[in-house]
Amino acid sequence: MAPKSAIDASLTPLKPTFDPKHPQRENDVLQAIIQKLGLQQHVEGGYFVETDRDDLRVPNPFEEQAGTRNASTTIFYLLTPKSPLGAFHRNKGRTVHTLHKGRGRYVLIHADEVAAPSCPGGYASNDEILESERWTGKARIETFIVGQNVLAGERLQWIVEGGKYKSSFLLPDEQGKEHSDGLLISETVVPGFEFEDHDFMRWERMEALVSKEQAEEMEWMVRKE
Repeated sequence: MAPKSAIDASLTPLKPTFDPKHPQRENDVLQAIIQKLGLQQHVEGGYFVETDRDDLRVPNPFEEQAGTRNASTTIFYLLTPKSPLGAFHRNKGRTVHTLHKGRGRYVLIHADEVAAPSCPGGYASNDEILESERWTGKARIETFIVGQNVLAGERLQWIVEGGKYKSSFLLPDEQGKEHSDGLLISETVVPGFEFEDHDFMRWERMEALVSKEQAEEMEWMVRKE
């Protein structure tokens, strides 16, 4: 009997389809897309370019910070066989994702749902709050495929609220095959993205949020410092 995923028992354990440790050369299609869209490497993995930053300024909704934010920002984001993983991270703003081409798997850890009352949304007010004090239990994990096969349950659009950790990795363009010309999406962040509203998953936080078996299965999706 094939082993089952600790994330979703209907799946085999999650593992990379394209090995980040042995990156492939970008094919001609991907090189042309990267050049045409002006993409650059993203710190999370993959490639990106900001395409819009709304001039409208809105009040900053994050209490610990002052001032205003751009109403929204939008980027193109691309995963490829050479850079196939977007490592676990979260943003304080709401992110709307829209698929353009390709297939990929997303994994969400709903950390905001188990945040302690003293730590709204799972964001600590200071560095003295211990990890064990920030979470009231183990977080719900959600995983789904984004792609063009809507009738098979693949998603064309998905929304990730602030405070949730997300990771994504590239899948072949067709199920059961090995080839991919990349996963290209747009992401719109509301209010507009700022790096101070973003952070990466730390291993200690992963251990606090999920079971030991789940953490071990997702370890490869955590950014190495």
